[in-house]
Amino acid sequence: MRDKSQILEREARWSVPAGALTFLAIVLLIVGAVVSAAVSGEDKAEILRSAHEHSSSLIAGSLLQALGFILLAVPLVVLFKAAQARSERVRPQLIGLIAVAPLFFGIATGLNGFATTDAADQFVAGEAKPGISVKAATADCQDELVDKGGEKFNDEHGGGNPSVTVRRCAEEKAADEEAENAVSEASLTGPATGFGLAGKLGLAIALLYVGLWGMRTGLLTRFWGSLGMALGVAALLGLVIFLVVWFAYVALLLAGIMPGGKPSAWAAGEAIPWPTPGEKAAAELEPEDDGSEDAPDGDGDGEPPGERRKRKQRD
Repeated sequence: MRDKSQILEREARWSVPAGALTFLAIVLLIVGAVVSAAVSGEDKAEILRSAHEHSSSLIAGSLLQALGFILLAVPLVVLFKAAQARSERVRPQLIGLIAVAPLFFGIATGLNGFATTDAADQFVAGEAKPGISVKAATADCQDELVDKGGEKFNDEHGGGNPSVTVRRCAEEKAADEEAENAVSEASLTGPATGFGLAGKLGLAIALLYVGLWGMRTGLLTRFWGSLGMALGVAALLGLVIFLVVWFAYVALLLAGIMPGGKPSAWAAGEAIPWPTPGEKAAAELEPEDDGSEDAPDGDGDGEPPGERRKRKQRD
């Protein structure tokens, strides 16, 4: 472990740039999501038609978000190195995973944009492989009509005459199957899926580990450390949008503009663990020092109350 002066010097050099890059990553993620929002739809076929119409927005939004995810490696690495400098129990071998996880997630995001565009082009051109015949889809829709009842079924498929609604339902089912085949057959779907799974798993582990050791060393408060760990599970489930809030906090922390300042472990250059709930409760129950520590207590044995209390705890 390096001495404190080296730790503080390195962190002074990297913290503010890392905070700025984290802010940039958040902006890219938000802007990318807004740009990609031009693509919409209630089913797979409708989404692919929209993707074909707004292909440039889809690609631009995907690339912006991809770059944003890649930049999130910077604050994770800085937090990891800061925790490592304050505790020998932090495993240095995990630095590779911490850095690569956001990279994989970013690559997956970019590839998904291109894969969806490719699938949309094939689908609109009628080149995608059919998945279900209209006859089979009609039979499924008729069964659905019986199960749900006419009113609910008509509401879900645009209303009108039942025979017309059944035909519309069958056409939608056939189109959705074809759209799903177009997506699965796109050349970049496989790599995008692989990088996505690796990115989700890696990001989950990275957030769990950094959140845990950031909290244990006092670099993160208990709330934000625990939230980072919880968001690691959320990332594994694909709920990555919630990461923006946590990384916004990290950006403020690293940039040194967090209201209330940084936890004291940053300035100390060493671990200052947060007290456990039990320790906090004990501290609150501890009588204040009234300056009479040398005075005998009620037993008249001349032993300071604090010393006897410590002896009882040891017993």
